[in-house]
Amino acid sequence: MKNRRLVMIPGPTPVARSIQDQMGRETIAFGDPNFVRDYKELISDLKTMWKTAGEVFVVAGTGTMAMEMAVANTLKKGDNVLIVSHGFFGDRFIDICERKGFNVDVLASEWGSIVPVAEIESKLREKKYQALTVSHVDTSTGVRAPIEEIGRMLKQFDEIIFIVDGVCSTAGEMEYVDDMGIDILFTGTQKAFGVAPGLAILWAGPKAMERRKSLGTIPEYYVDFYKWLPVMQDPSKYFATPAVNLVWALKESVAIIKEEGLEYRFVRHQKVAKAMQMALEALGFKVLADKNYRAATLSNLVYPEGINDVEFRNSLRDEGVVVAGGLGAYAGKMFRLGHMGNIDMHDLVSVIATIERALYKAGRHTELGKGVGILMQEMLRDRGQA
Repeated sequence: MKNRRLVMIPGPTPVARSIQDQMGRETIAFGDPNFVRDYKELISDLKTMWKTAGEVFVVAGTGTMAMEMAVANTLKKGDNVLIVSHGFFGDRFIDICERKGFNVDVLASEWGSIVPVAEIESKLREKKYQALTVSHVDTSTGVRAPIEEIGRMLKQFDEIIFIVDGVCSTAGEMEYVDDMGIDILFTGTQKAFGVAPGLAILWAGPKAMERRKSLGTIPEYYVDFYKWLPVMQDPSKYFATPAVNLVWALKESVAIIKEEGLEYRFVRHQKVAKAMQMALEALGFKVLADKNYRAATLSNLVYPEGINDVEFRNSLRDEGVVVAGGLGAYAGKMFRLGHMGNIDMHDLVSVIATIERALYKAGRHTELGKGVGILMQEMLRDRGQA
């Protein structure tokens, strides 16, 4: 009998049954009063929980679409933008911005480390920038950027719009829009929210909305804030068809988060990450990210010498766990393991046990149960299970 497969890539993440049930509901008209009420409550919750006096946009689309939405509504051709990149997805902003005619400068870190905040500040003093972008967690490296520190530093630069890519962090890493000086935060449903792919979520703080106002008419149509703003303020209005069942699914996800408590959810993700990384290091893997800047939502694990990437990931899949391969220079040298969203203790133990079996099959005679023991010891420390 084949093992049930746990999809533990850095997104899509496992979807809880109650969220699946919402996606499986009979679809109704998007103008139905019950759906309008649900959509409105969702938007209100997102605005309150992530603390902004600005606006929230919940729109059918991907995280990459949200990247474009962020810059299209805050920058015009000829504007200067500083891109702080900690990996593959930070670099994605380069192409998006250059295609729109922005003047792009890039500060890129060595994979696994961050660009120091002092270096960012020094660069910002060289000329006048209209925006700065950074990924809170870059999925390619597992590095967590110090966005709160960056936000404090940016208080010196009133004209700069601070754009944070939260695709692999929001609902797993601590983020509060206005409190942290973030002007735009965006994410997708398929990561730490634990919903199927298909919705982009974007928070635009007051300064971002003022910048949008100053731009007047923009060339973009679908991602224009002003096309969606009337709908976000009154979901009975129409611009483009909302993804009804995904809105319900996201609403259920937010209900789960509210029941758990957003602050505790952040703490849980940190605890899980520490336990998983300790267990995996004990099994011979190296975590790519610097220990001071490791993400809580995923781990990027460099293989011990002698492990063949394709064979190992195939063996893992056969044993019941699906992980993602490395990107860029680390393709074939590491795998990427997501541990975010609504996963529980059963999932975590199963993942480490499966990795132990795959190592054993690869001829690495690791003491079976070693990683599982470390994981459980850490997870049961101080308070109960995740």
